[in-house]
Amino acid sequence: MKKSQYTRLVLSLFLLNVCAPYAQSYPTKSIRLIVPLAAGGNVDIVARAIAQPMAEALGQTVIVDNRPSASSLVGTQMVAKAPADGYTILAIANTFATVPSVMPNPGYDPIKDFAGVSLTCLVPQLLVSNPSLPVRNVKELIALAKRKPGELAWSTSGTAGTGHMAGELFSRQAGIKLLHVPYKGNAPALIDVIAGQVQLMFDQVSTSQPYVLSGKLRPLGVTSLTRSALFPQVPTIDESGLKGFEDITFNGLVVPIATPRDIKLRIQSEVVRIVHTKDLHQRFLERGIELASSASPEAFGDYVVAEFDKKGKLAREAGIKMD
Repeated sequence: MKKSQYTRLVLSLFLLNVCAPYAQSYPTKSIRLIVPLAAGGNVDIVARAIAQPMAEALGQTVIVDNRPSASSLVGTQMVAKAPADGYTILAIANTFATVPSVMPNPGYDPIKDFAGVSLTCLVPQLLVSNPSLPVRNVKELIALAKRKPGELAWSTSGTAGTGHMAGELFSRQAGIKLLHVPYKGNAPALIDVIAGQVQLMFDQVSTSQPYVLSGKLRPLGVTSLTRSALFPQVPTIDESGLKGFEDITFNGLVVPIATPRDIKLRIQSEVVRIVHTKDLHQRFLERGIELASSASPEAFGDYVVAEFDKKGKLAREAGIKMD
């Protein structure tokens, strides 16, 4: 045997012996799944739906720990500093990749501090309007906005939130100017559209659904490239004339950057199994939430990098900043 072959063999056996204990012993204690948002939102609901069957499969309790704060910073920073042993997992959404592009010192780096595990769901947004606005589709909205630049207002849950980024992307692709009205939370932003104080909003289909069905909101377009199963009659913004327009809310799981790959694969394999359980998948789909998974931890890591790059570019072009 050549020396180089012998060296590679020894190295392979060494790595196998080092990594094997992680796969064989993990987990030996409770796992904390940190949700950096308040209970009741989509991130929390999906995390809890995954936690129970994961706990049953792994033979250890998976504790969902809500750490709500502005821009999800408290929970995110906590996990960034946690031991990289698979016992602290972070549930994330779009803000995880967006905030570092618009805030000077967020206290974490989504690429250097974290490793991807898996996507957990995709939720398209719905562009909705107050029914009093004299438009019935995206083309009519764009035409009206061009006649009244800066006069039509859209509400959001806050600066750099999902609705804000979607609205900025929409405005830039459509070549129009809308007035941004940020709120402290999604609920008050949506209430003011219903009340007619603000004309428009990009909102997740799951929260807009009851108001659309009751006639309090008018759906104009869906932000995904395919129509929503919840609103199959509503065209996508892409097919309404803004080719390539896509802005989807995603949820996923990440862990501290140095977490062994075997552990990431163990968690990811359970996510794949759980989110594709037929009954669970259908139950969430009826709420406009498509449970989903990534092909590998690395695939989700690449997804986060792409989101970070895309949102960073948009933030720079639109001049979006947070204090």
